Amino acid sequence: MEIQPTAIMGAYILHSKAFADTRGSFDTLFDASFFRQAGMMDQPALCSLSDNITAGTLRGLHFQLAPMAEAKMVRCLRGGVFDVGVDLRPDSPSFRQTVTVELTADAPQALYLPAGCAHGFQSLLPNSQVLYLISAPYDAQLSRGIRHDDPELAIPWPLAVSVISERDQQWPSLADHLASHCPS
Repeated sequence: MEIQPTAIMGAYILHSKAFADTRGSFDTLFDASFFRQAGMMDQPALCSLSDNITAGTLRGLHFQLAPMAEAKMVRCLRGGVFDVGVDLRPDSPSFRQTVTVELTADAPQALYLPAGCAHGFQSLLPNSQVLYLISAPYDAQLSRGIRHDDPELAIPWPLAVSVISERDQQWPSLADHLASHCPS
């Protein structure tokens, strides 16, 4: 597995190397010792799968507050998604920076985000499927989000939003979230 740094400190695009032969292919999605040596999560607490029926479906931008802040590794298993991370760590040199990457089932890569980053994606194709490895269990009391269309973030979503949950439409802006959770 190769690690490609991004604009967010501690966030990486992970390139794996699938081995192919006449039977098909074999690819390692997660290797605890590799992740540990790279300073990433080495013990996922949760593995989740997201199916997205319609192209343009948007999920996010989601995160959890401490002590259940989540590191995530995200990989597309079917179709394609435009994947986004936002650094919400006030002490990070990349605070408020974003990273975007297109993840597809045809390309063996994933996005890794450290704890303290928000995550979201938009499906680019119908029936896209996304696998998440997450470092902390879900805690509804600590679950939060940031508006996907916040002008400060100016995320260049590639498609018109076709489907979005009511909850995701009602998240605060980044500035409003920071004002309520990171007093000066």
